[in-house]
Amino acid sequence: MYHKIKFFKFKKLIPIALIFLVANQVHAEGFSSHSPTSFQIKETITGKITDQDGSAIEGAKITIGETGETAITDASGNFTISANIGQTLSVSYDGYTTQIVKISGTSVSVSLKSKKDATSIEEVTLVGYGSQKKSDLTGAISQLKAENFKEGMNVSVDNLMQGKVAGVRIVQTSGEPGAGVNVSIRGIGSIRSGSTPLFVVDGVPLNNDPVSAASPNVGLGNTTAKNPLNFLNTSDIESITVLKDASAAAIYGARGSNGVVLVTTKRGKKGDPIFTYDTYLGFSSVIKKLDLMTADEYRAAGIDKSYDHGGNTDWQDEIYRNAVSSNHSVSFSKATETGNYFASLSHMDQDGIVLNSSFKRTTARLNAEESFLDNKRLKIKLNLTASDIDETGIPNGGNAGSDGQLIIHALMANPTRSVYDANGNYTNFNMNAHYNPLYLLSVYQDKTNTFRVLGNTEATFRILPGLNYKFNLGVDRSLSERNTTMFPNITDRSPKGIYSQANLDAYNILLEHYLTYDFSLKRNNFSLLGGFSYQKFKATATYLGVRNFVDQGAGITPEINPGYSGDVFIPQPGTAQENELQSYFGRVNYNFDKKYFFTASLRADGSTRFGDNNKYGYFPSAAVGWTISNENFLKGNPIINELKLRGSWGQTGNQEVPNKITKASYLLSQSSGYYLYDNLNLINGVTVIRTAFPDLKWETVEQSNIGLDFSLWKNRLYGSLEYYNKATKNAILYIPAPVLSPTTYMYKNSDGRIVNKGFEFSLGSEIIRNENFTWNLDVNGATVNNKIKDLTVTEIYSGEVSGPGLSGVTANIYKNGYQAGSFYMLNYLGVDANGKYIYEDVDGDGTIGQKDKKIFEGPIPKFTFGINSYMKYKKFDFAFSFIGQTGGYLVNNTALDLNINNLASDRNVLKKYYDSGANFNNQPQLSSLYLEKSDFIRLNNVRLGYTFDMNQLKFLKSINLYVSAQNLLTITSYSGYDPLVDTSKQVGGNQSLGIDYTTYPSAKTFILGATVKF
Repeated sequence: MYHKIKFFKFKKLIPIALIFLVANQVHAEGFSSHSPTSFQIKETITGKITDQDGSAIEGAKITIGETGETAITDASGNFTISANIGQTLSVSYDGYTTQIVKISGTSVSVSLKSKKDATSIEEVTLVGYGSQKKSDLTGAISQLKAENFKEGMNVSVDNLMQGKVAGVRIVQTSGEPGAGVNVSIRGIGSIRSGSTPLFVVDGVPLNNDPVSAASPNVGLGNTTAKNPLNFLNTSDIESITVLKDASAAAIYGARGSNGVVLVTTKRGKKGDPIFTYDTYLGFSSVIKKLDLMTADEYRAAGIDKSYDHGGNTDWQDEIYRNAVSSNHSVSFSKATETGNYFASLSHMDQDGIVLNSSFKRTTARLNAEESFLDNKRLKIKLNLTASDIDETGIPNGGNAGSDGQLIIHALMANPTRSVYDANGNYTNFNMNAHYNPLYLLSVYQDKTNTFRVLGNTEATFRILPGLNYKFNLGVDRSLSERNTTMFPNITDRSPKGIYSQANLDAYNILLEHYLTYDFSLKRNNFSLLGGFSYQKFKATATYLGVRNFVDQGAGITPEINPGYSGDVFIPQPGTAQENELQSYFGRVNYNFDKKYFFTASLRADGSTRFGDNNKYGYFPSAAVGWTISNENFLKGNPIINELKLRGSWGQTGNQEVPNKITKASYLLSQSSGYYLYDNLNLINGVTVIRTAFPDLKWETVEQSNIGLDFSLWKNRLYGSLEYYNKATKNAILYIPAPVLSPTTYMYKNSDGRIVNKGFEFSLGSEIIRNENFTWNLDVNGATVNNKIKDLTVTEIYSGEVSGPGLSGVTANIYKNGYQAGSFYMLNYLGVDANGKYIYEDVDGDGTIGQKDKKIFEGPIPKFTFGINSYMKYKKFDFAFSFIGQTGGYLVNNTALDLNINNLASDRNVLKKYYDSGANFNNQPQLSSLYLEKSDFIRLNNVRLGYTFDMNQLKFLKSINLYVSAQNLLTITSYSGYDPLVDTSKQVGGNQSLGIDYTTYPSAKTFILGATVKF
């Protein structure tokens, strides 16, 4: 049972509110008592501050020059301050020229003008539970806006970040439409608990657990989990903010150890209402083909003559196709004096490059904000999105061994075989564990439907100027049904047919209260935050199965009517999971005269996932900053426009562990039974299958960061430099239990550490800027040095390798002094005169065995980078982006399955193994022969567009037509489909890293698109 956390009561906020009220009163009295007699307050001055477009400016600072008294404008740009007629009023706001106005009456209106050459440091950036001017930031935060996103076929949020943010690595688990990706920020920080950051969409933290139903294994393995972020229409996204260091992420406490990604969707903007129609048509093909032996080469290789079946088939051409995809999205946005509105509707239809695979998504969104009461005292926001996703999959389970995957069957298929026999039927290979891949596709169906709704409402009430109470209520609900059918067939995989229906019902609910208070005391500026958060997660999964049913086409399919024929059974037990998180958090931001900055935060998280003795964890952080460019000795410097030094330290947590693992678990079984009565009936006995450990607590990540932000030569060169040191402590491991424990293994915190150190840079340049032509170029890069220290066990293995005769073989090792997930295998030296493989005899005993394995460099690249360029010449726009990495390795498990021994068993082989002179009788072994560098550089995206201004048509504003290409060119020595891949092959819950096993390949895509604005 889980530990119930009591619901938060609003009355707990009353003492906090009273403290703020008293502070505000003391502040006001302080000014009154210390002002000179000649400047005693005589008038109440009201006013409004706008920009040159007439839009209200929130947060502008008003200062009375003679007294130093200050005020801050509200959301409507309004302010109230006390002053004498004839005194001077100074108005300042970052990015705008400071204006000084003489007070001639009780009402003042000021229009600020934007500074020329305003820098990116002056932008407003989202942070946890609020926003800050970029010039005020002390943490390592990167923000992408809609104009930074690449045009193309982007199914999910993570695709938009690829190559755009230093230190953020996006790796696909599969090229299948809608498939999951691995996102890591500043290296790998956990062995068991994952490295995925926390995603927060419009203020709602999401659960990283799958939201689509997982199919039980019907004989072909379990396919990879779908991407839980693929429900969002990427055209709806306004900005993505990445919180990288602990100072920025600690406000999210127990879920911030892997970084935090804040996703904000679009809102209506001031000006005329805008109706936008986006559409594109995409054409995709496999990114490359593997260099297998052709039919003629196969015949000439000296194979057994019985292996020549007389055909000539390129099996890759048979399963891959030129896929067509389309997308249509319409949106409407509008802003009024009191609110704003954004609504959208979209439909994506994406065919996969492998036959029978597809992804269809329909989404609808409504964002609305309205103000009420006097002077917009109350604001209500609503964010609502709904998506309906239909997917069809292929039999390509990562855990199916060497014989349960469509793609490996196609790659191993003898090229002298034909797809069809003389009667037009699929050719029967008549082999165990090796089938005609087209036949396998014909008898397999996998359909998933997922309906998801994410919504939240936020109310902001201004209690006093600068003091606001905020309430946030969010709900995330998913319903998913998956129908997987293997019809009766001639293979040895469920030959009598099997059907499975899996259902998942998952939701999380969020409730938050918090207070913010912004105020100034002359040159001292404060921003305070304090609040409470409660989040509950629940998921239930049920399963239904039928086997031994009628042949395909002979009746009603089990998907339509499971009771039509066959035997009903339960494929696997259902599950019900529930956990809760209760949190208290606070933050202080202070700056003096916009020069010296200090930030401190503390979050206390209580989770039902952890032991009774460690329900709560505490996650502090602190950071300082110095804007050197605001010092007198640099003001007016013609070279340095902005220069800021930052430093931070903090702790965050990782709670991504299974529910209930701190509790003991028991099993009733006959194997441990006993005879209680004389009738000799066996009574089930009790077996302990999990040892209780009430002391289990969070993994803790402690991180320090030093950063430098700069802008030079009137913003012609700008960027940031970062150095970080990030260490994971209290790692949660499944390790041998102490003596006399009822189980052999148990979950326990280890003293081991996983250390990530590195340097990051982001550089941008406005190379050319004139009336007709602009050219911006951005470059980012990051290094990471990952190492395991002080692990309390000798080593931990993971990364199960698939292949004939390789059951139980693993490729990854976690060991002190080495990179996480380093590779552990035999060292391949070449072939001898007889074509026999030569391996290094490490222990010198004359034989090759387990003791001859060596530890090789790991999968984590030492350097990753991105290059992004944007050019505009009159009405033409041209953009391109490159991504790349160096210093990492991959185990090419696909190549291991295509080893030289296949020529001795009626299967195909990679041509390079035959060309090496290896003997056909060499048995496959995991060795450095299959270890390859994952270095690459890729032209990730290129786009050319032209905008037609439709001034002659009042109802049409503009039309932008563009052509785009994705994954156009990859330069790499890696022999597999794609070096940017990671197949999940975990063992015992421990992460696998850097394994490529018959992954659904990436696609090369060409797109024709248009954006029309009305």
